This record gives sequence, C-alpha cells and structure tokens, in this order.
Amino acid sequence: MFLVLAVAWSLLVGVLRWMAAHPWVPVVLLLALATAGGVWVHRRRETARWDRVRQQGLRYEMPQIDALHHRQFEEAVRDLMRRDGCPEATQVGGAGDNGADVKATDPFGRLWVIQCKHRSAGLAGSAVGTPDLHVLNGTGRPVHHGDVVVLVTNGRFTTKAVAFARSQRLHLVDRHLLARWAAGSTPLWELLSALPSPRRPSPGS
Repeated sequence: MFLVLAVAWSLLVGVLRWMAAHPWVPVVLLLALATAGGVWVHRRRETARWDRVRQQGLRYEMPQIDALHHRQFEEAVRDLMRRDGCPEATQVGGAGDNGADVKATDPFGRLWVIQCKHRSAGLAGSAVGTPDLHVLNGTGRPVHHGDVVVLVTNGRFTTKAVAFARSQRLHLVDRHLLARWAAGSTPLWELLSALPSPRRPSPGS
C-alpha cells in the first residue's frame, strides 16, 4: 500500500513539475474545453431552433397519414399539437394508457387528452364506434383530468358514436377535419366548437 501511495505521489509531483515548466499547457487545455463547451451549447441551441421551425411548418397530407403505423399516427398527432403551441405535448399511448395516446396543455392552460384510432384503409376502414368512446369517456376526465377530451381518426365515426360524443362533451376529429388540421396551420382548438373556457389568458393579451 505504501509503495502504491509513493508511486502515485511521485507521479503527481512529476506532473506538477512538468506543468510548472510548461505553464501554457493548462491554459490551452482550458481554452479547448471552453471552446468545445461553447460549440456543444451552440449546436444544442441550433437543434432546438430548427426543431421549432420544423414543428411550426409541419404539414401532413392524408396519403402520408394513411401510410403511418398506428404508433407513428400518435406521434404525428403529438407533433401537430406541438406545432400549434403545445411544446410539452407527449405521446403516452401503449399498454396501460387508460385510453390516452397523447396529452398536451394548450396556451390557454387546458389539458388535452387525445385518443388516436388509425385506419390503414382510411374512410374504407371500419368506423369508430361507441365502445372506444366509452373507454375514453370513462378515463379522459376521471383518470387523466382532461379539460378537452378528443378522439382523432383518419377514418370515420358511426352515427351512434357522434350522438354519444355530443351527449358526453367529447370532441371528434374525423378524416375531413383531420385533413384541414394536418395540412393547414390552424390550431385544433380553433377548428373545434364548444370548448371549455381557458384556464389562463391567451398569450400576448
């Protein structure tokens, strides 16, 4: 043990003497570290800036959406909510999601709980019926505490589903409304009616 400590001390003394004889080395190392740190910070900021630009200009055409996997569809809905001004929108769908695939808080402080139903055949696929809405209605507010509870599909809804949603204050986004939302730049809350009151003033007011 003593030998190890002696060797370590000898090495430390040697390094200190070498650095004393070459005082410019620590300065160069510090400058290199500072430069590397500055480059890293700059790249992070540029990446974040371009992510914002990409999100703000995000557009989808319906053939693109139809070609998505159902998980990718959830991610697309999440990204559209981010584009609209919900930077913390998250994709939460999966096992045990309790009927929520995407959650987002809009600029007015309202929590959105969104369930996504993707149909690879679009309008030709099976219509979304009341069973899916029963699940969403049972968890959207009681479990997730959502202010705005939405079901989004690239397909269609049954007549009974539309009536049930209206009676339970659930919001439906069918293929036609999704096309307007995804291909445009209007936030979803401006395309839907009968939304709850904002929790806070609108930005810039």
